[in-house]
Amino acid sequence: MRQSTSADERSSIQRRVLLDPRDGDVEDDAASPGQRSLLAIAGSLLVEISLPKLLFAWTALLLLPAVLLGLAPLLASAWLSILSEKILVLTEIGAALMLIAIVALGWFAWRPLLRIVETSFWSLNALAVQPSYAFCREALRHLTERIWQNSLTPNLRMRVRRACSRGAGILLSAGAALIAILVWPTSQWTAGLIDLAIGHHLVVTTLANAVVLVSCYLAAASLAWGFADASMDQPADLAAFDIPGSDARIWRVAHLSDVHVVGERYGFRIECGRAGPRGNERFAAALARLAAIHAADPLDHVLISGDMTDAGRASEWAEFFEALSEHPDLAARTLLLPGNHDVNIVDRANPARLDLPFSPGKRLRQMRTLSAISAIQGNRVRLVDNSGKVAATLDELLTPHREEIVAFAERGGVRRGAELRRLFEDQFPMILPPDQPEGLGIAILDSNAETHFSFTNALGLVSLEQVQRLEAAMNYFPKARWIVALHHHLTEYPMPTTKFSERIGTALINGSWFVRRLQAFADRVVVMHGHRHIDWIGACGALKIISAPSPVMNAANDAPSYFYIHHLMSGLDGTLCLAEPEKVEIAGN
Repeated sequence: MRQSTSADERSSIQRRVLLDPRDGDVEDDAASPGQRSLLAIAGSLLVEISLPKLLFAWTALLLLPAVLLGLAPLLASAWLSILSEKILVLTEIGAALMLIAIVALGWFAWRPLLRIVETSFWSLNALAVQPSYAFCREALRHLTERIWQNSLTPNLRMRVRRACSRGAGILLSAGAALIAILVWPTSQWTAGLIDLAIGHHLVVTTLANAVVLVSCYLAAASLAWGFADASMDQPADLAAFDIPGSDARIWRVAHLSDVHVVGERYGFRIECGRAGPRGNERFAAALARLAAIHAADPLDHVLISGDMTDAGRASEWAEFFEALSEHPDLAARTLLLPGNHDVNIVDRANPARLDLPFSPGKRLRQMRTLSAISAIQGNRVRLVDNSGKVAATLDELLTPHREEIVAFAERGGVRRGAELRRLFEDQFPMILPPDQPEGLGIAILDSNAETHFSFTNALGLVSLEQVQRLEAAMNYFPKARWIVALHHHLTEYPMPTTKFSERIGTALINGSWFVRRLQAFADRVVVMHGHRHIDWIGACGALKIISAPSPVMNAANDAPSYFYIHHLMSGLDGTLCLAEPEKVEIAGN
């Protein structure tokens, strides 16, 4: 009787409350691009952003690498100048000793200097050069597609995108060349000790040198990228699914993505706000549905391609583990990979907040994600060396660092975070090796760009080192088929896009380049990704690409959602074929 009375009292309170907190309010839509325009979010950002932190971050990420890049030729020329002077006056033992000292200094210093220059150059390339080209290309494509949106056929859209790639390359190349010409008179490429001692002049000169170097690189690279993008196969809807052969081996792979687990019972998600579901019941329902399917017809793998959590918080990971632990058979087949919401969200309530480059916040989110990945698949996935040879498991490689990770998670600190700086990046790609020479391997990549700003959290970049190790692994297993799994979409979908922010704000900056690198393995590779929550299966030439819808984000509480179980099968001559998938629907609450 008391329980019934208590339930009635709670129901009465809920009916009387003026603002039902379970329904959320405008604060839950603060950072939602689905509920607010990009302009409105940007306006809030400008009002709330910390300008000193922004200036410091800009200095550390852009200005300092530019200064180091521009300073390198001056230091090298100054050293050569001193060396040549000592050689010319080499008449006494003192001069000889000085010459030896100068040569030794150059011998031991040139390698660190070269590493600094290389790091600075590629930092500027990732932060400024490649994004500039991607922005220009997608802006041209968006503008032309909006103008001719009613008359664009699929073939015409391909031709337009090719033309826009060429146009972006030419425009950007011309602009970069013009900048280099204008700045050239201010640059200086040789210097003596006196020149290096004049502070103001040195700063201006080094920045001018950096601008000239980066502009010249951009002028050449944008042309190369533009014409390469124009000549490559453009994305198209998959023409037809393959028909399974009687003797084909079939792998059943459930593909979920972007489940965005929240840490509160009635919590809403950053991206969809009140337009999406609250709490984690939808994710729990998806797992329960998947467990029932697995019991009737076993799955080979369950792939969750990123954004397991909404903001990478500890409470969200706890809820994720709580849900998955209810289904140990699924957990034993599950593979995770990092999404931008797992590692790049600085503050779920404030898109204006940013991390400084050395802030421990980003490192902490990475360690939470790495810990989760290790807990789920650490004894199954392996890393590869540069030759492609399979090395130790993830668990074995993390064992020497466990105490450091725990100490950092417990006490934080810039120094402890710096000690773990490369640990996260060095674990990718993770490889689930094929069970036999002609079996199916899975390569797990980290496609998240190094961003420090919630507003730019969705940008992606696949590093050259990852791609080289991936290619080495696939060459090491020359007869194996592969799923290449990452979070970000490789290229813009062959369909109209209404918002420019969707094209540029969530892009894999070097996606076209990555597609071209994968073409050498296209007949035995299927790429699976998430990120945009778009249900699409298509191809770039022979390379098949699967974009996963979100079983959570695509519908509010009372609307159904779905995901797919894909049927991959062995084809003739070592190819990997794709049969029609099985659609799994999840009823609304």
